[in-house]
Formats: sequence, C-alpha cells, structure tokens
Amino acid sequence: MKQEKLLEHFVAGTTARAAASLVGVQANTAKLFYQRLRQLIASKQESYELSGEVEVDESYFGGVRKGKRGRGAAEKVPVFGLLKRGGKVYTAIIPNAKATTLIPIIREKVRPDSIVYTDSFQVYDVLDVSEFHHRRVNHSKEYVNEQGHHINGIENFWSQAKRHLRRFNGIPKDSFYGFLKECEWRFNGGSHKALLHQLKSWYHSEINQP
Repeated sequence: MKQEKLLEHFVAGTTARAAASLVGVQANTAKLFYQRLRQLIASKQESYELSGEVEVDESYFGGVRKGKRGRGAAEKVPVFGLLKRGGKVYTAIIPNAKATTLIPIIREKVRPDSIVYTDSFQVYDVLDVSEFHHRRVNHSKEYVNEQGHHINGIENFWSQAKRHLRRFNGIPKDSFYGFLKECEWRFNGGSHKALLHQLKSWYHSEINQP
C-alpha cells in the first residue's frame, strides 16, 4: 500500500520528492501527505511539566544571515527549547528572546525548585532570584565550566533539528511549526521502529477513516 510506504519513508527522513519517486506517486501527493503527517504529529504533542535538571536555550532557524542571539536574525524564526536531562525536549516558536517572553515559558513548563541550566545570556539573570536553582555556563569561554554546568543536551537537540531540516532546502515560515514539532517528536520518540509504530497508530485512528 502506497500510504504505508510513504509513512515508512517519512519516519526514515526521506524527503517528499524522493519518497514520491520511490513509491511511484506524484511529488505533490507525497508533499501533501507529509504535511498532513506533520499536522497530526503537532496535534499529538502532549503538554507536560519538566522537573529535576532542565536545560534551556534559544536558537534561530532559517534565513541566510548568521548572527548571535538577535543579531542578523531578521529572516530567521526564533525558537525556545527546554530539555529535561535524560528526558524530553519541549519547543516553542517565540516572537523574540526577551526576558518577558522566555521567563513565563520557563515558569509554565518547569516545576519550582528544579535546577535550570542556561548560558550567560542576560535575559536569564532574573532566574538568580526565582523559584528555581539557576546554574549557568559562559559559552564565550567554555562549554562545560569547572562546576560541570553545561547545556550540551539542548545544544545537541538544536544540532539534530537543524541537520534534519537542512535537507528540505528552505521551509516557509507558515509551515515551520509542523517541522519543528516533527523534530521534537523524533527526539523524544526513540528508535525509528518505535516512531513508525506510533505514527501508524495515530494515522490509522485519526486520518485514514472511512
């Protein structure tokens, strides 16, 4: 069945154009099918509270100009990420990387008394006097400081997500949310086999209805 094959190619990370050629369908058919899968995945991402040791960081996706923090990010999509060490990642598209944007997300998603790790970006200064235990690392000097503080986990997620998204050669901003939640799902979901089993279950129960 062609739909089953497209599901397998999606989980494997095959682009829609390549999957269309391999399965024998029109490229636009595969593109629309992939779009529906991303919408389904985004709708299934559960809300959960992070606790224990949590790493937070912001990043920028897309565009052609590079820059640190907000610099040169006019054409990019700003994203905020929170990662429970040894657990799940949560992502959100944000309008900006100001404290008034980021701190409320931390307070919503992270349980009080948790240890929150950040870099030295000044917007996180407010965490020094908060309901959290704030630990930071200065990335201009080191990636792991003498106390062992780091945010390597969330940085690893950013790297994985950007590596996956680069193969699509540009993603329209109005479609980016689905791609971002796909990356979150892939990171949290385990092996390709586990992801395929979960996606097939969702697809057959909610999309492929008579």
